[in-house]
Amino acid sequence: MRELAKKSKAKKSYVQKAYLDRFPYNLVNSGNLEEYFQTLTDFKFLAKKINHPELGVNALIADYDLIDEPPLEREEEPPQPPLVRGENLSLNPEKVKVLKLVQGALRLSAHVLAKDKTQFAGQLLGRMQCFDVPEIQQLLSQAKQSKTTWLHPLTPSLTPPGGQLLRTLSGHSSSVNAVAVTPDGKQAISASADKTLKVWDLATGKQRLTLNGHSSRVTAVAVTPDGKQAISGSSDKTLKLWDLATGEELRTLKGHSHSVYAVAVTCDGKQAISASRDNTLKVWDLATGEELRTLKGHSNWVTAVAVTGDGKQAISASRDNTLKVWDLTTGKQRLTLKGHSDSVYAVAFTPDGKQAISGSSDKTLKLWDLATGKQRLTLKGHNHWVNAVAVTPDGKQAISASRDNTLKVWDLTTGEELRTLKGHSDSVTAVAFTSDGKQAISASSDKTLKLWDLATGKQRLTLNGHSYSVTAVAVTGNGKQAISASSDKTLKVWDLTTGDERLTLNGHASSVDAVAFIPGGKQAISASYNTLKVWDLATGKQRLTLNGHNHWINAVAFTPDGKQAISASRDNTPKLWDLATGEERLTLNGHSSRVTAVAVTGDGKQAISASCDKTLKVWDLATEEELRTLKGHSSQVTAVAVTGDGKQAISASYDKTLKVWDLATGEERLTLNVHGSSVTAVAFTPGGKQAIAASYKTLKVWDLATGEERLTLNGHASSVDAVAFTPDGKQAIAASGDNTLKVWDLATGEELLTLNGHRNSVKAVVLTPDGKQAISASWDNSLKVWDLATGEELASFSGDGALECCAVAPDSVTIVAGERSGRVHFLRLEGIKASP
Repeated sequence: MRELAKKSKAKKSYVQKAYLDRFPYNLVNSGNLEEYFQTLTDFKFLAKKINHPELGVNALIADYDLIDEPPLEREEEPPQPPLVRGENLSLNPEKVKVLKLVQGALRLSAHVLAKDKTQFAGQLLGRMQCFDVPEIQQLLSQAKQSKTTWLHPLTPSLTPPGGQLLRTLSGHSSSVNAVAVTPDGKQAISASADKTLKVWDLATGKQRLTLNGHSSRVTAVAVTPDGKQAISGSSDKTLKLWDLATGEELRTLKGHSHSVYAVAVTCDGKQAISASRDNTLKVWDLATGEELRTLKGHSNWVTAVAVTGDGKQAISASRDNTLKVWDLTTGKQRLTLKGHSDSVYAVAFTPDGKQAISGSSDKTLKLWDLATGKQRLTLKGHNHWVNAVAVTPDGKQAISASRDNTLKVWDLTTGEELRTLKGHSDSVTAVAFTSDGKQAISASSDKTLKLWDLATGKQRLTLNGHSYSVTAVAVTGNGKQAISASSDKTLKVWDLTTGDERLTLNGHASSVDAVAFIPGGKQAISASYNTLKVWDLATGKQRLTLNGHNHWINAVAFTPDGKQAISASRDNTPKLWDLATGEERLTLNGHSSRVTAVAVTGDGKQAISASCDKTLKVWDLATEEELRTLKGHSSQVTAVAVTGDGKQAISASYDKTLKVWDLATGEERLTLNVHGSSVTAVAFTPGGKQAIAASYKTLKVWDLATGEERLTLNGHASSVDAVAFTPDGKQAIAASGDNTLKVWDLATGEELLTLNGHRNSVKAVVLTPDGKQAISASWDNSLKVWDLATGEELASFSGDGALECCAVAPDSVTIVAGERSGRVHFLRLEGIKASP
C-alpha cells in the first residue's frame, strides 16, 4: 500500500508539473487565447508555478512570450497555423498590454522571487498598484487574499513595469566593478570585488557560470569578438583568460606590478591591452600569453583603456587628468588629450574611431576629435564622478555611469542629456550596450547588475518618496502619521492608514539628518547642518527656523513638557530654544571642542552635554549657570543618557569606558571598562537599573547599583549597529554588520536566538509595542519581521535599494521603512492581529 501511495503521489506531482508547465502553451497552440489570458492573470496559477520547485518565476515569465511568436509544434502533432502573429492576432491589444505589464512586473522581481517565493503577493502589489486597469486590479485583489503571513505594501513603492528598467541580476556578494556583453547580446559577464566573475543569460536573468581563480577583487572584463572567451583583470596584478562555454581558466597573464584596472581586446581577438595602477599599459598575445610590449607615458594610475574598431589604436585614461592615444603597431604615443580638471576614469571610442568620449571625477564627460586632439563637447549633468562610458553601435549616443547612482544617456551630436536612468542604490561602476544598442546593462557597488530598455524612452511614473537617501523616520504616538527626513533637503509627512504623502516640508538648504516629533505629536523638529526647523504637521508650514549655530548640529533633546529644545553642535555649544517663539533662550558656553550629545533630566530643569573636550557639563536651564564639569574621561565623550529619576547620568567615550555620575554632586560613581574597543552607543534598560553599551563586536551589561560588569555578550562577527529592548527590559536584540540579529537574555547573558536571513549589514531594528516581534532593515534591500519566541522569520519584503531605517506604529502591524534611494515603503503585516 505504501508503494502504491508513493507512486500515486509521484504521478500526481508529475501531472501537476506537466499541467503548470504546458497549459499556457497548449492554450495558445489550440487558439484558446481568452483562456490563455485568464490563466496568466490568475493569481493562484501564477503562485503555483512560481512555487513549483522545478519551474519557478523564469518559466512563468517565458509563458508571456507565447503571444510574440507561435509555439514550436511537437513532432507527434500535425503543424498548426500560427494563431497569434501579425494579422492573425485575435487577442485584444489591451489584453496583450496587460499581459506584458504582468510579465514586466515578474521580470523586475525575478531576482527576489528566485530566492524568496513568499514575497510574490508583496512584490506584485508593490509594482502594479499604480495601474488602474480592471484586470490588473482583479489580480491584485486576489493577491491580497493570501492566507500566509506577509508584508502588504500600502502604496506602489517599487519600480513598476513598462519603464526602462527590465531586470536586476543578483548574485555577487560584493561590489560589481565591470561588465561586458557577448557580441550576440545573449550573455553578460560581470566582475566583482568578491573575487569572481559571473556569466549571465540576459533573456532569463539566470546565472550560468561562476569563474573562480583570482585571489583579489576582479576589476575588469572584456569579451573576445567571437564571444567564446573572456579576459579579466584583478587587484592580484594578473589577467586571466576564460572559456565561456565551460568556465575553464585557460591561462594567467603576469607582468604588472600593481592592480589591473581595465582591459580591452582587439577586433581580431588576437591581442589584449591592459591598464594598471603601475602607470603602464601592456599589450598581450592571447594565443601564447606573451607580453608583447609595455606602453609608458602616464604619470599616475591608468584607469581605463579602449581600442579602435580596426585594432590599430588604443586610448587610455589616467589619474594624471589626461588621455593618451597609442599606435598599437609601434607602441608609440600619438596624442595627449588635456582638458579634464581631475582624474579620468572612463573612455570609449565612437565606432568610426574618429572620436573618443571620456568621463572624469570632475563630474563631466568630454567628446574629443582624434584627428586634431581638440575637445568638441563637454557634457554636464552628473553630480559625482563619472565611472564609465559606452557608445551605441551607431555612434549617435553615449551612456555614462556615475557615483551619483545614476546613468545618463547623451546625444553625441548636440551634447544634450536625453534621459537619466535611476534604480541603483549605490555608485554605478560600469555600463555596456547589447550589440543592437537597444539595451544597456549596468554594474554597481550595490552588488547588482541592471538591464535597461533604451528603446522605450519612458519613465512609467515617479514613485512617491525622496530623491536621495532617507536618513531618519519616525511615527507619531497615535500611529496615524509618519515623518521621513532625507539627504534631498526635505521632510515628508505620510498618512499611515493609506501610505499617502500628505505633505512635503521644504526649507532646509542641506541634508536633513534628524527628525523628531515634539511631545504632543502636532509639531516636528528637524536638524540640517547648522539650523533647526519647527513644522506644523496640520498645514505643513514652517513655523520656526532656529538659527544660531555656526556648525553641524549633532543632537537635539526636548524638555518633558515639549516647550523647549536643546541642541548640541560642532561649534562647541549647546543652545536652548523656545519652541513657541523660536527664540534662542540660552547659549551654554564652556566646552572647548564640539558637543557630541545632550540629555535633559526628567524634571526639565537641567541639561547634560558631552563633548570632544573629554568632559561633560551639567547646566541649570533656568539660570544658564554651569553647575559642574564632569571630568574623568581621557578621550572624547560620544554619548550621554540620564536615568528616569534624573539622579544619575551615564557617559560613553572613545577611551573605552563608561562612567556613571551623580548629578547632584558631580561625583564619578563608577567607571565601567570596555576592553578592546571604543563604545559606540549606550543606553539604560527599561527601569534604569542596568546600562548596556555597544562596542564593536560585543555588548556589555552593567549593574548601576554596584558598577559590576554583569555580562559580556559576545557572538557577533562585526560591528553592532543598533540595539532594541523588549518592553519588560529582560531581553536585548542587537543588529550587526555580520548580517545577523541576536537576541540576548539580560539576566543570564545567554544568547537565546540568532536571526539569520539577511545577506548584508543589518542597519536598524525596532520592536513591536507588545514585544512579540522584531523588525529589521538591511543593506540587502530587505525588511524582515521575526517572531521573538521562536526566532522564525515571519515575513520579508524586498525594496529596490538598501534600507537604512525603519519604524513601527503602535498597532504593531503598520511599518515604515526608508531606502537609500529616497523611497519610503509603507507596509502592513498581514496574518498577524493588530494591537488595539
